[in-house]
Amino acid sequence: MWTLIPGVQSYEWGVPGGAPNSLVADFAESTPELHFQREANKPYAELWMGTHPNVPSRVIQPDGSQVSLNDILRNDHSLLGSNIVEKFGVDNSCGALPFLFKVLSINKALSIQAHPDKALAEQLHQQKPTMYKDDNHKPEMAIAIQAFEGFCGFRPVKEVRDFVTRVPELRTVLRADEVMDKRLQEAVDAQSRGDEKEACVRDTIKLVFGALMRADPQVYEPAVSSLAGRYERGTDEVSEEVRALIVRLNQQYPKDVGVLCTFFLNVVHLERGQAMFLGADEPHAYLSGHILECMAASDNVVRAGLTPKARDVEVLVDMLTYESKDAAAQRLDAPVWDGDSQKGTVIYNPPIPEFAVLLTTLAPGARSEHRALHGPSIIIATEGSGTYTVNGKKAEVHTGRVFFVEANQALQITAGVSGLIVARAFVEVA
Repeated sequence: MWTLIPGVQSYEWGVPGGAPNSLVADFAESTPELHFQREANKPYAELWMGTHPNVPSRVIQPDGSQVSLNDILRNDHSLLGSNIVEKFGVDNSCGALPFLFKVLSINKALSIQAHPDKALAEQLHQQKPTMYKDDNHKPEMAIAIQAFEGFCGFRPVKEVRDFVTRVPELRTVLRADEVMDKRLQEAVDAQSRGDEKEACVRDTIKLVFGALMRADPQVYEPAVSSLAGRYERGTDEVSEEVRALIVRLNQQYPKDVGVLCTFFLNVVHLERGQAMFLGADEPHAYLSGHILECMAASDNVVRAGLTPKARDVEVLVDMLTYESKDAAAQRLDAPVWDGDSQKGTVIYNPPIPEFAVLLTTLAPGARSEHRALHGPSIIIATEGSGTYTVNGKKAEVHTGRVFFVEANQALQITAGVSGLIVARAFVEVA
């Protein structure tokens, strides 16, 4: 077990250091070895924990020196576990760990985006290496530390149909006509019969969303501006949530086509401890809140909107799955983990091999016993204080402190007088 020095990323959408709830900045200050200097007006967006070369974590050695975690793992494969080395290797372009763990503080919407699957990632990296810098896929999972709001996946097609029918500015941008209306109604009928997987549902959403993505800026910019102005004055055309979100997104990204994605994408709300999984080729965006995020080690992004950066429209339209389901279906369950003898831990276990996350919640003075994991893990305290014990070695823990635990080591967690909540990202191969 080693203390880790994480890295901090500052992006425009982060929470300013002077704000009362700048969680990334608060956590960064918990590691004095990071020498973090908070600035009141600087937005702090992400705390990175892992071996990704963009912001690699460092290990504090017993003599106080610092060494790259990636170098340590590549030099001693036993720390990863033989099964992990066999399946994922150690000399990957994105680092020795197959996952990247983050804390995000979101003050402003991130770009609407999707991440390619493995086959497409390899193809895009070969064709456009300056835009797609590695060849890995990037499934992600978000776990709310505090209240969170985001886009995730396509709405039920009936909701899309209703918006296209009711909102004149949207019809203008889509160039909606009787043919599009008929296609939408046929898709609604198919979905109402329980045929969510039927080709006509996916093909229809692709047709309509593709029309939005390919729209001319000279058409959508005045439409977005007109729509936001009209909604700011009030309307009963849509729900209050949709109305307020359109206005807010236009204030953040004026006249951006992504504002109109509100009519296509589910708005998901998570309370503390709730999670959602974002598979390959699924459109999503984080809108506000504070989360833990775990992902396969990659930085590949295909953007749709709410961004000044390049949009790869044709790649995006072709890659998406166009699965259509309601917001509740986007959430990921977290059952009690059977690897904690005290039953104080839940597991978020998405359907991919690169990672899972454990969340342990302890009352003051309580203890948790994690079985030995057959792979490496990174653990961060999100609230409270206490101790970790691995193989007789004890470490003091407080909010924001990060540790690496090697493979095949049991972990004992003991809460202090204020209780303790810890999140542990890991990979394990049967």
